[in-house]
Amino acid sequence: METADTPTDETFAQLLQRLKDTYPGLTDSEIARRVGVHVSTVNTWVHGKRTPRPDALRAIAREFPKFTEAELFAAVGRRAPGPLSPDQEERLLQLFRELTAEQQSITETQMRALAEYNRSDGS
Repeated sequence: METADTPTDETFAQLLQRLKDTYPGLTDSEIARRVGVHVSTVNTWVHGKRTPRPDALRAIAREFPKFTEAELFAAVGRRAPGPLSPDQEERLLQLFRELTAEQQSITETQMRALAEYNRSDGS
């Protein structure tokens, strides 16, 4: 859903600037500390040289709740993963355990392909 607060076609570097504007006094060092990455990593994001991995995007959303996972993932050109509760995770793991080794390998390959598709533009 587009609103005035979630611009479209925003790069991740632009989103980081908006994050800093939203949280006055926020520095690259503080972002790095709170997200659990090195400040040089944040610097590559700020300058548009790289974009964060999904775990870092989730950490940013957790640490800076005015920014949703959906808008963070969109800014790096990815679709946001669906939510996964601990109960869902346990059910999926239990189902996976019931598969043969060959079926587990096939399922893992399919899941990797879907995850790679989601890392692309998805079109």
